[in-house]
Amino acid sequence: MKPFTYAFVLLFALSSCGRNNATTPPTPADSLYFPPTTSNAWETTSLSSLGWNQSGAQPLKDFLAQKNTKSFMILVNGRIVMEEYFDGHTPTETWEWNSAGKTLVTAAVGIAQQENLLNINTRVSQYLGTGWTSQPIAKENLITSRHLLTMTSGINDASELVIVSNLTYLADAGTRWSYHNVFQRLMDIVARTSNQSYEAYFTTKLKNKLGMDGFWNNGIIFKVYHSNTRSMARFGLLALNKGKWNNEQIVNEAFFNESITSSQSINPAYGYLWWLNGKTSYMVPGSQRVFQGALVPSAPSDMYAAMGAKDQRIYIIPSKKMIVIRMGNASDPANPNFAVSGFDNALWEKVNAMIK
Repeated sequence: MKPFTYAFVLLFALSSCGRNNATTPPTPADSLYFPPTTSNAWETTSLSSLGWNQSGAQPLKDFLAQKNTKSFMILVNGRIVMEEYFDGHTPTETWEWNSAGKTLVTAAVGIAQQENLLNINTRVSQYLGTGWTSQPIAKENLITSRHLLTMTSGINDASELVIVSNLTYLADAGTRWSYHNVFQRLMDIVARTSNQSYEAYFTTKLKNKLGMDGFWNNGIIFKVYHSNTRSMARFGLLALNKGKWNNEQIVNEAFFNESITSSQSINPAYGYLWWLNGKTSYMVPGSQRVFQGALVPSAPSDMYAAMGAKDQRIYIIPSKKMIVIRMGNASDPANPNFAVSGFDNALWEKVNAMIK
């Protein structure tokens, strides 16, 4: 046999040996899956393939039905593990996100910043002009877009209606955390800096890229996004992958990581309009009280979440490569507007019984 032949055989043997000793590559089910943006097709996986407790599924469904749920989904690695609809709701029917949709605004702001249309550390008056509040100019000029993203504008929160006469001074920007609908001025900033409506910018830069359906509707006090359940899950998948959809980085990863990190020390359970679990303390809308412990004690500590009134939820759990979606009416009709409620803890107790 010729020398080069011996060399080829030896090289092949060594490479084969190396492959045999290498770490086994992940199976397709372990890879992160993204559904096509041009159809509603979606891969699924079973409870049994994940080694989950199948006997826990029915108690979870019963709980969801009792708590006025319209739809519920669990995804692992982007694949649907559970998809349930209740009370006549259908997969194609839209539902309100309420304040869970604030995180859509965060994403749009992040995209606008990476396109150099704005900078979140620039004062809001540079984009909207002076007099966008009723504060003294010196106090108004302290407020940046970052303060709107973090709920630390210092604007009086006595009224949720965002009109100039209501936007009065209460504290210097950055010194007080208070849940306030003034965040919607971020939509105005995106619109002004992109020279188009916020809805048009959002549709082109985010909605269409994910294959979402849905629309922004003028609510009583701010614009509210409506979509079907799978569209909410699509955004959840973008969030799980830190702003990247398939091979395209739609939201800058560094900005997204900022969004899901404690944005200030007053309420460490709050990022850029995202709620964060596993922190030492938290505050809730409508109160200045500081509660000790995690936001949702029964949920994984690394969870971050989009939370809206009437218990609209997107829970993201990176350690489990998991997304949980809940849409519906308020679990407690007597307390419909509380963005963080006891429902979260009770739900996660049911989910834990199935996934552990």
